[in-house]
Order: sequence, then C-alpha cells, then structure tokens
Amino acid sequence: MSLFQAIVLGLVQGLTEFLPISSTAHLRIVPELFGWADPGAAYSAVIQLGTVAAVLIYFRKDLVTLGRAFFQGLVRRQPMATTDSRLAWFVLVGTLPIGVCGLLFKKSIETSLRSLYVISASLILLALILFVVERLASHQRTLEQMTWRDGIIVGLWQALALIPGSSRSGTTITGALSLGLRREDAARYSFLLSIPATSLAGLFELKHLLEATERPSTLALVVGTLVAFGSGWAAIAWLLSYLRRRSTLVFIVYRVALGCLLLVLLQRGVLHPQSGLENTDTPKKPLMVPVEKQLTE
Repeated sequence: MSLFQAIVLGLVQGLTEFLPISSTAHLRIVPELFGWADPGAAYSAVIQLGTVAAVLIYFRKDLVTLGRAFFQGLVRRQPMATTDSRLAWFVLVGTLPIGVCGLLFKKSIETSLRSLYVISASLILLALILFVVERLASHQRTLEQMTWRDGIIVGLWQALALIPGSSRSGTTITGALSLGLRREDAARYSFLLSIPATSLAGLFELKHLLEATERPSTLALVVGTLVAFGSGWAAIAWLLSYLRRRSTLVFIVYRVALGCLLLVLLQRGVLHPQSGLENTDTPKKPLMVPVEKQLTE
C-alpha cells in the first residue's frame, strides 16, 4: 500500500465513519474503483482507531462526566440515580450485542459479507428503513428520557452494522429515531456508543494484523489513522450541526443512489463482487487508471 492510498483511505474512513453512509462500504468501493487491492477488514478496523480518538477528544467533557457519574453510582450503591450514570450503563449494555455477534460471525464479516452485492443491498435496504422511520418518528425525546429498553434496542440495531454497507452510525441513528429521540440526540448517542465497539474491534484486529505475514507498512497504518482522526473530527462537528436543522433525507438519497450504481456496475462487469476474497482479487476493468501508473506516464 502506497502512502497516497493510505491518505485516501484514511480520509474516506474519517468522513464516512460517523455519517450514516457506511465507512466499510466506501473502504471496499474506493479501492475497487481505483484498481487497488482490497485493504481488508483488519486494516479498516485499525484505522478506525483514528476516528475513535476523534470522538474521544471531541466528547471528552461528556465522557469525564459519564465516567464520574458511573463510578459514583457504584460507590453510593445507586448506579441508576442520575441521567449521566444511566447513560453510561446504556452505552455498556448497548455494546454487548455487537461484541457477541462480532466474535460469532467474524469469519463471514471479513470474507463473504464483504461482497459488493451484499454492500449494495445493505445500502439500499437501510436507506428505505431510515426513510420510513424518519416519516413515522416523533423526534421529541431526549437522552435524559432514555430507558433500559431503549439502550438494549439501539444496541441490537448497532449489531446490524456488522453487515458491510449497513453503517454503524446509520443503524444506531435509525434505531434511536425509531424510539422517538431527536435527531441531534440520536447522533450524539450514536457517537458515544461507537467508542467501546470500535475501540475493541480496532485493538483486536491490530493484534492479528501485526501477526500477519503480509500487511500494509507501519507508515501506511499511522498515516491512515492520523488522516482518519482529522477527517473524523470534522465529520462529527458537521453532522451534529446539520441534524439540528435538517433531516437525514440527503443520506437516504445518497445511499440508494450509490447502491443502485454499484448494482449497475456489477451487472456490467465493471466491478467484481470479490465474494469470499480479501486482498487478492482486483477488478479487471477499473474505472480509473491507478495513480502510480499515471505518475509514470
């Protein structure tokens, strides 16, 4: 992997991780369009640590408050006494489903489910579900009104994000909206809920990546992670501001358009699904000439 590829993939990861359009889908699609080898699920998970750092620093005050309330509740034997302590518990409980499912279906997630057919179907299906939820949801409840039931339900929605193309932020925001939360509150909870899951996934895959015989260089990993951090920070700030005033319709339209475009390109043979293959199969007819070739011509 070249330094240029690492920068591009880091930028894609950061910009798409927190928007409900699926970072995993874009990290599969972009290399395919440029004729690059699939970076693989492990590389994608590792550079996610950059976006994890972005959300940790962006919400550092919230996290300190939640952590303090959590431990104070345990000491006082009143773990659910305050809104902050309850929210901390909801984040922990909401992380369990994706953790369990991630371990059970790890092999499929890293191979067959990375097929572009699966990704295109996920993009379109979740967009339609989000559209229905947007139309029917009340958009009235706040984080202070969340219950145990809400935390578990959103956690189950997050587990669906293990299917590439569905989008972790997309599934959790959809789940939170279906429970009546305001758009900004749904996004904020989605960001907080992302921290344990993406942190554990990144650290787990980092171990396997370091043990692999073939892997991107350390420089590529570091650069990709740093770029993901900067672009992820920008995406968080923009999305929170955007959802204060507007709905998720623009993301719905984008997902459907991208999913349909992928299906057309797959049917025409321009792109290949790469079902069950990782880092080996590349398209025979890339839409763009590889950058390295352009530089040498």
